[in-house]
Amino acid sequence: MSKFMFVFRGGGFATAGVSPTELQAHLTKWRSWLDGLAKSGHSRDGGIPLQNPGKTLRGRQRTVTDGPFAESKDLITGSLIIEAASLDEAAGLARECPVFEYDGSVEVRPLLTLDA
Repeated sequence: MSKFMFVFRGGGFATAGVSPTELQAHLTKWRSWLDGLAKSGHSRDGGIPLQNPGKTLRGRQRTVTDGPFAESKDLITGSLIIEAASLDEAAGLARECPVFEYDGSVEVRPLLTLDA
């Protein structure tokens, strides 16, 4: 099995106007989806949600700015490491992610293995 990273962008956590009740229901769907990945042996860590505030360091001068300031649909809201037999299988696992209910996205990337 190879390892892949899911990078989540947007979704319910980055969508303005979502009520606390809706957000709680959305979170329940996330937990169910993550539990399913764990039970099937594809995930062990449960994902890493991110808070919205942050800082960005950029360029050779390492200029620090507040942010990230992006369109809410482009805001990285979390990540997850999974195991799958192929990139196609990993993408298939991502298809059931609740992030799509709020027009979010999942970027699926293979992890590079560096030989020591």
